[in-house]
Amino acid sequence: MPARYAMLGLVPPSIPPLLLIQGDEELLVARAVREALDAARAVDPELEVVDRAAGEFTDSDVVDLGASSLFGGLRAVVIRAAQDLTDELRDALIAYIAHPMDDVVLVVVHNGAVRNRKIVDAMKAAGARAVTVPKISRPRERHDFVVAEVRRAGGRIGDAAAAALLDAVGSDLRELASVCEQLVADTDGPLDEAAVHRFHRGRAEASGFAVADAAIGGDLGAALTLLRQALESGTAAVLISSAVTGGLRDLARVAGAGGGSKFDLARALGMPDWKVEKAQRSARSWSDDGLARALRAAAAADAGVKGGAADPAYALETLVHTVVESRGRSGRATAGAGAR
Repeated sequence: MPARYAMLGLVPPSIPPLLLIQGDEELLVARAVREALDAARAVDPELEVVDRAAGEFTDSDVVDLGASSLFGGLRAVVIRAAQDLTDELRDALIAYIAHPMDDVVLVVVHNGAVRNRKIVDAMKAAGARAVTVPKISRPRERHDFVVAEVRRAGGRIGDAAAAALLDAVGSDLRELASVCEQLVADTDGPLDEAAVHRFHRGRAEASGFAVADAAIGGDLGAALTLLRQALESGTAAVLISSAVTGGLRDLARVAGAGGGSKFDLARALGMPDWKVEKAQRSARSWSDDGLARALRAAAAADAGVKGGAADPAYALETLVHTVVESRGRSGRATAGAGAR
């Protein structure tokens, strides 16, 4: 079937040529887009994908959208945050929607706002398949989300265990989804409160990431406070060191990859788009010299907590101080001073 459709240049009936995804629940929107692209790839493994945020979508993309593929295969064009398109691009897109190409799967993401509602209306008028992603904000909705995520991962969970999980993890959907998947993988049989509590006790290592975020963000007071709390709660020093090192390496990878959207970089680097976006924000406050100095300090701390230092806690405090001092102008100045 893939070769046949690639040869004919037609979108098969199982794949909608126009797909409208409405909502602003980031995890669920990203999942809906990924499922649409996976379905298209199942038809044509060599699917050509163009993925653009509103600010990246240009006149040339509109021209390409309406041009026949040079290779005769199936194409997918994703336009995210369509509510933010300029009036000119909005009108050009609406003109395309009225006469879509037969070898293109167009996926339009709109958050449901009033702005650029004409795009939504045009998609619906053209017979687009519509997927609505509801905002999950109420306690009952989060409870149902947890139950559905556990089922999605192949497990089962009762109401009491779901409530305990929400109490332990909080309301962030990405983290909830990740925890549900991990719990199902680690637990035989239905998930109960005991399994959730075992997991919660084992989450101490997550505090290492909080230390890393505060230090990389330049908040010395918060980083030291979180460090003390993590150590007092029994978090292994090596886990904290690893979290800080991992955060710095992510920062270096994204900073070294140059420009591009978070989606393009996520694909190129094999990282989640939310992590790329987080690193992009942090990178604005870091110099190359400062980042190099922080990475050297992280390597030294890692050796220290693995037996090279008499006091692992002191090694971690030194790491936190060095990371914070290496950030921004302080990183350049300190690095320069060390070179003299």
